[in-house]
Amino acid sequence: MFFKQVRRNAAKNRKGNGLFFGSLVIAIVAFYTLLSLGEQDVMRYLATIESDAVAKLLRLLPLVYGISLFFVFFLVYFACAYQTDSRRRELGLYLMLGMRRSRLFAMLFCETLWSSVISLVIGLPVALFLTEAISLATAKAVGLGIIGHCFSLSAKAILWTVCGFVLVQLLSMLIICIGLGRAEPADLLRAGDSKKQMILSGAKSTVFFVAGLGLLFTAYYLGIFRMRTLRPAVMLAVVLCGIFGTFFLYRGLGGFLGRCIRRRSPGAVGLWTFTARQVQENVLSQHKSLAVSSLLLLMALACISYGISMGMGRSVSSRSVDFSLFGTEEQIDTVLEKEGIREMVKDSYPMYLSAVKDGYFRGEEKEFDISGLKEALTAVEGSDNIIENLHIEYIISQSSYNRILKGMGKGEINLSEHETAIYTSLANEGDFGSVLEKALNKDASIGIDGTNYEILSTLYYDNVVADRAITIYLALIVPDGLFGKLAREPEAYCRNVRLYDAVVEDMGLMQAVRKMDAQLADAEIEYDSFLGGIGRNLFYTVAASYLTIYLGILFWLIANTVIGLKYLIGQRQTKRRYETLAMLGADMGAMYRSVKKQIRIYFSLVLCVALVSSAAAIFTMFTSFTKLPVGASISRVAALSAAALAVFVIIEILYIGVVRRTAGREIRRIEITDRR
Repeated sequence: MFFKQVRRNAAKNRKGNGLFFGSLVIAIVAFYTLLSLGEQDVMRYLATIESDAVAKLLRLLPLVYGISLFFVFFLVYFACAYQTDSRRRELGLYLMLGMRRSRLFAMLFCETLWSSVISLVIGLPVALFLTEAISLATAKAVGLGIIGHCFSLSAKAILWTVCGFVLVQLLSMLIICIGLGRAEPADLLRAGDSKKQMILSGAKSTVFFVAGLGLLFTAYYLGIFRMRTLRPAVMLAVVLCGIFGTFFLYRGLGGFLGRCIRRRSPGAVGLWTFTARQVQENVLSQHKSLAVSSLLLLMALACISYGISMGMGRSVSSRSVDFSLFGTEEQIDTVLEKEGIREMVKDSYPMYLSAVKDGYFRGEEKEFDISGLKEALTAVEGSDNIIENLHIEYIISQSSYNRILKGMGKGEINLSEHETAIYTSLANEGDFGSVLEKALNKDASIGIDGTNYEILSTLYYDNVVADRAITIYLALIVPDGLFGKLAREPEAYCRNVRLYDAVVEDMGLMQAVRKMDAQLADAEIEYDSFLGGIGRNLFYTVAASYLTIYLGILFWLIANTVIGLKYLIGQRQTKRRYETLAMLGADMGAMYRSVKKQIRIYFSLVLCVALVSSAAAIFTMFTSFTKLPVGASISRVAALSAAALAVFVIIEILYIGVVRRTAGREIRRIEITDRR
């Protein structure tokens, strides 16, 4: 009988609180997806070429898991508190009928465990399906292909998901039961009354509201216009102004809404004034929850935006060369003619890259003149450090670099007799690339042996070897004849190799490169492989994108659940007002429309502040903290960001719909016995 009652109560709770139950399932999916990261195809592959970096990332996962448990605990606690509050009379009746408190608490704990089991039974298969889909999609996107996919089921991830999830459930219920243990049956049987509010005077609410706006605008200004220096004092000011501004804004928002209501109330009809006053009371009593939810949504949007843009930006890193072979011409030709290698090689060519002869580009000879390039840099803001360290040590032959561009399907460089171009492998380092590009658009030039050479306005940065074996601060791309005159070592630096497109399409990029890598390893020749670049690129994608998107979704989930549950708790506490409205003649349809409008306004008050703050935060993040990699497709990143925003809007509409249906059920349950 006891366990039958437990199952019946748990089923009723799940049916009556779909918002909470759905959030628990999503939390389970998030936990397993995070904890099984090390078992996914890309991470297993990365471990073979970037083992140290992957090991550090995996050691970081327990910390992220702990942070996740901390936030999920509050989500579960609020939801359990809402469920328990809705059952106050039921629990009080159990005590009135003679049930011991120990048995009552045991029943609540068993209900929690049973709900946890049901959530896990649903959530774990969904999580497994999602991780396999992510693993397949990632393997396809990065070139592993389906043949590189291996089904994985992480027992360790399942164990920690179950343990963490059940722990937060039981801990939340323990804290709630401690409060119930002090309550008398009469207190539980009494309908919950709305809590007393600390009413601010009109002057104080105005001060808080104006101060909140002022602090938020100060945070926006500092972030957008003063954060580029990355000074700790400015960063601290932005964070403090943003946090206190949000809390102050919501603290004074109730008074602001009250003044708006008073101005419009004389001409209002129907339940407009009642609806507005309900919203105002929710803001007054829940201003801290609104502020916390708004900040969580801000963090969620910032994390998701960063993860999408950085992940896609790095994933489009250009593939210029598959392999670079080092050795004599005869050695390299012998290797490339071997069976198994010859069938895979589409193109090979010598890469002419050299340091310049002693004296050039260092100001040691009269023929050297970089004043034109310095003058162009001087006209660009933020170029002081570049000017101080300006030097050009390397040159690249035009024909070699054109072979790279041709293999990538890009337009070749056409240099006239007195033209040159700038190359750097550091284009992605901070503002370095953007500053150089701006300077090159200002008619930059350089003098060589008394002849003035105009510098093309395009900055070139595609890899000159397979794995960036050398770091080039600045190099000149020059005509082949000038290369022979200036090069310290005019012979080829290496032989670049590119694989057949058909081989890459059939096997997948990473599988094809790995096969070629194995063939070259047996040939005992020194070489660089595109695998190394892929490994670092994918590691940064996972580290920068996967974890930030994960945290963003978690913050998003918690913020929405807290907003919805706080509203439903407030509605239950004011249930008698709706009963009074019904007694006064208000029909159920009008009250239901009032509730729908309250929910819409309540969510909008949180979302509007969060969206404005997140727009400023995202702009600050991509102008101060990080940059999209040079060559990243802005249109692709923008399309994905737009898709993410569309998903955000859809999820918000779904959340609002769930809260609206739950609130509507509460309205329909109102029974008026004394109604004529």
